[in-house]
Amino acid sequence: MRDETDFRGALQRQARWPLTAGAVALAALALPLAVDPTLGAAFVARAELLYGGIATLILAGLAAHAPHRRFGPANTVTLTRIVLICLLAALMGTAAPDEDCLWLIAGFATLALALDGVDGWVARRSGLASRFGARFDMEADAFFVLVLSVLAWQWDKVGAWVLLIGAMRYLYVLAGAAWPWLRGPVPDSFARKAVCVIQILVLIACLAPPVPHALATTLAAGALAALGWSFGRDVAWLWRQRVPA
Repeated sequence: MRDETDFRGALQRQARWPLTAGAVALAALALPLAVDPTLGAAFVARAELLYGGIATLILAGLAAHAPHRRFGPANTVTLTRIVLICLLAALMGTAAPDEDCLWLIAGFATLALALDGVDGWVARRSGLASRFGARFDMEADAFFVLVLSVLAWQWDKVGAWVLLIGAMRYLYVLAGAAWPWLRGPVPDSFARKAVCVIQILVLIACLAPPVPHALATTLAAGALAALGWSFGRDVAWLWRQRVPA
């Protein structure tokens, strides 16, 4: 027990360095956007509060990173994605920005998506893959999709139904509380990963200035259909694997 406590404490202390660097990087990215009168200092505060909450959850969950004693480069890549996602999340509840700002937002979102293809590879190459890292990556994806869905809706690029794309993962988790067989593991799937990437690309495209409402609606509807198919396939597989009561 003592060894486990010492391990967790050492890992948390080591993780505070990249977490602190992330907070500084977030402020550096948010401050230039804060000059927009519709955003201001409140935008920076929202971004940092969101990041602080996520950093607290990260520190609380580090025990699942055992037996590794370093936060590691892969988790640092995922943390970089979290910095970018918090920047976007702080825009929730704001009016649509001007075209130049929209392009910048789309650029940040594209960078966050590109990094999603890096962290898993880095974890395997560095030998620091863990349950924590896999969960961290998955929850970052879910939060990213939720944020993009909210922005697409609130800036009137797509109707409110687009929120279903962002809510799908969380509804699935809630359903697992009622039906425990939904909490079982599912086999790795290239199709599932492809649908995840496609839905994020579609939502980023919806935010881009040249994409009109009609095209954004069509693209988002296709992404929602693909996501529904992906979740439906997993649910069907878990149903077949369940152990009858």
